[in-house]
Amino acid sequence: MSPEQIKAKLKRFGLSGVNKPKKTPTHPTKKGVVLAKEGNVVKLIRFGDQKMGHNYSKEARASFKARHGKNIKKGKLSAAYWADKLFWSGKGGSTKMPPSSQKHKKGV
Repeated sequence: MSPEQIKAKLKRFGLSGVNKPKKTPTHPTKKGVVLAKEGNVVKLIRFGDQKMGHNYSKEARASFKARHGKNIKKGKLSAAYWADKLFWSGKGGSTKMPPSSQKHKKGV
């Protein structure tokens, strides 16, 4: 992909740069977008699920990393890598309360 094509894609999707993810709250199905570049390969990646809710608890993060660990390790050209980096990494994630559908505790 030429530098002109990269600039056009960045402008089209409102991105600030290559490998700079952006949340997309108005997209009908995906929660984030990034123009990923690794070596000479440039790829537009949409990641995350709008219906994912807000449960970024310690347990939820551990579960996500266990389910998607293989895909996260694939690097910058995988959607799981960007979802992990933008939504699931860090000490606390979202401070919003989870929706009532996610408040169920097992065994209670």
